[in-house]
Amino acid sequence: LQVFDDEGKDVTPHPLFHSDPNTVVPRQGKLLASSVYFGATGSVFLSSFSMHQTSGLNASLGSFSSESVLDEIVEPGSRRDTTVSLSDAQVRQEEVKEELTKADLDKRVDIYLTETETIWILDMPSVVVSVESEDAGRVLERNRIYVDICKNRPGNDRFVEKMMQTINGAAKNKEVQCDKIITEDKGMMVTSWDLHDSFNVLEIEPTSKAEGSRATTGKSSKPHTTKEHYQTMSVSSERGSTTSSIMISESAVLARIHEEEECHSEAILTSENFQQDLFFMERILMENIFQPKLAAYRQFPVLIDPDVTSDTSGTVAAVKEAKQEEHDKEKKAKEEQKEAFIDPSILSDLNKTPEEIVPPRLEWLWSYRCDLTNGHSVTSMAWSKVNPDLLAVGYGAFDFKEQKNGLACCWSLKNPMWPERIFQCEHGVTALDFSMASPNLLAVGMYNGSVAIYNVRSCNNAALLDSSESSNKHTGPVWQLRWVEQDRGTTGDGKKERLICISADGRITEWLIQKRLDCTDLMKIKRTESEKKKLPAEKERKSEALISRQAAGMCFDFHPKDTNFYLAGTEEGHIHKCSCSCNEQFLETYRGHKGPVYKVAWNPFSTDMFLSCSADWSIILWHQDSQMPILTFSSATAFVHDIMWSPKSAFIFAAANESRVEIWDLSVSTLNPVISCFANPRVKFTSVLFAKSTDCLLVGDSKGEVSVFELQNLAAPNSNEV
Repeated sequence: LQVFDDEGKDVTPHPLFHSDPNTVVPRQGKLLASSVYFGATGSVFLSSFSMHQTSGLNASLGSFSSESVLDEIVEPGSRRDTTVSLSDAQVRQEEVKEELTKADLDKRVDIYLTETETIWILDMPSVVVSVESEDAGRVLERNRIYVDICKNRPGNDRFVEKMMQTINGAAKNKEVQCDKIITEDKGMMVTSWDLHDSFNVLEIEPTSKAEGSRATTGKSSKPHTTKEHYQTMSVSSERGSTTSSIMISESAVLARIHEEEECHSEAILTSENFQQDLFFMERILMENIFQPKLAAYRQFPVLIDPDVTSDTSGTVAAVKEAKQEEHDKEKKAKEEQKEAFIDPSILSDLNKTPEEIVPPRLEWLWSYRCDLTNGHSVTSMAWSKVNPDLLAVGYGAFDFKEQKNGLACCWSLKNPMWPERIFQCEHGVTALDFSMASPNLLAVGMYNGSVAIYNVRSCNNAALLDSSESSNKHTGPVWQLRWVEQDRGTTGDGKKERLICISADGRITEWLIQKRLDCTDLMKIKRTESEKKKLPAEKERKSEALISRQAAGMCFDFHPKDTNFYLAGTEEGHIHKCSCSCNEQFLETYRGHKGPVYKVAWNPFSTDMFLSCSADWSIILWHQDSQMPILTFSSATAFVHDIMWSPKSAFIFAAANESRVEIWDLSVSTLNPVISCFANPRVKFTSVLFAKSTDCLLVGDSKGEVSVFELQNLAAPNSNEV
């Protein structure tokens, strides 16, 4: 095989190894024989080859392949005349396996194993030494010496304090020559009307100049025409044009002045000072209009206008005489009581005739309503924790088919006709509450499961924080929401406030307020099987498969003394007593309702008792140590949406069902309410709320109206225990 380059030169490489031609190689096939022959003659080009030495036999084996493979191996003489390019020849090395004899197998071979050097990838020397090690004594001695040096550091010569300062570049001063600044003081005496006239002249002069130049652009200017008029007085047309230009300029100036006055009035109407003055004026007007109602709400004496008619004055005089007679009777009765040692309340009841005894009733004072709230249902109400005159009201809808945009409004007693703050929400508002630690924060729960926090001090209606970005947000309506203060035992001297929500997705969550809202689960409410008594003749039924293991949460209330415990009402009619320390199981389960539990409320005075209301038309009084109801109140065939204990008595509570509002006094009757107030046609009551410091009750309805009632002739019992 010979190799030629592009110029036709013979560049065939010569083999470095020459085998012995006398060595006999056994025939192993055509391809192997040709390879041995080529290696022996040295006429085959190999880019790389392997040399194998087997028992004194040296052979060079090679093989090559080209694009055209020959089936038969031709004679060596014809091979030398064949020209093959470098790119067409590929060499494949063939390994010759060495054959071992029996003697080689019996031969002893010594194998020595040695350990290689260890490679350290990461070396972290320890900073501690075992007490039992040899270096323990030396390390302890060094530590003792270091402690002694640190103790003797003040005044020791071994420690020297030095200060280092970086080298700053040299500052350059550049002097520039300029003219001397001359100052001059001037003063003048002016009056207020001088200032007024000067200010008006500055406003009118630019407009008059502009209008004069605009009116005399096509014709002669006004000064030039006037000058010709006084000098020549020859052409009447010039006088006419001058007169018309003067009239045009005057009318333009008057129009300009009128526009400026309009702009000035508009600027006044939109100014902040004017808005604030209107705000105070509106407050004063509201105080004058609602003064008798507000006085009755705050339990103040009602002021009577002295400029009244004779009929009214006669009526007032008669009322005063009647009051004086009553006062005299009471004084005389008290003197008799002291002698007989009789209870004053009993004696007053005995002295009164049946006609004189006035039954308790609800007196309507006013209603919080406006055009924005018309058509929305009042879903929740909450008082501010620090301002007893500020009321937050949530507007939405309870039915899925009636869902629309919601509202959260903050009403003030100083203006019952329009809310102080209006927060527009994309979904219906279902719950809200004010914070105690930060009274300016208002938490709002919505029908789609989102939670938002608003700042009532800010005029911006946008939410301060929103749960839309939270991955653990609720998937069902947030039916109740409340700020709860944590006990002192867990946080030391101060109290920590938590935001707790319950939702229809079966979760009770605690929201963490940081840069964004995020929540953790306090409890996942699981469905419980109802305990039904099996009749003797009844066969066993197969257990029904549950669609969901989670029970929808409807309401909750934390214990007034120990906030580690709380009650949770569910859609299946059960009430679970839970603990914040255990989120896997319930402490107790109270079964008594046949429908969804809409509200649970602990008694603020007798903390072992609590109330619950449901869609099964009933209100149940419970004791936390008993799973059986103590009392059941059912006065109307309607859903009971809300209940609330009176903040002044342990016996009085209010309830709102669809048809009426009821006031119950357990010290008087456990069968019938002492007060009932019926709703208007096609209006349903949805929520109730007692005032904090007065004997008043707030009632919300399905038309977006919050009515304020005064509780009259309702004496609160002295005892605080049920």
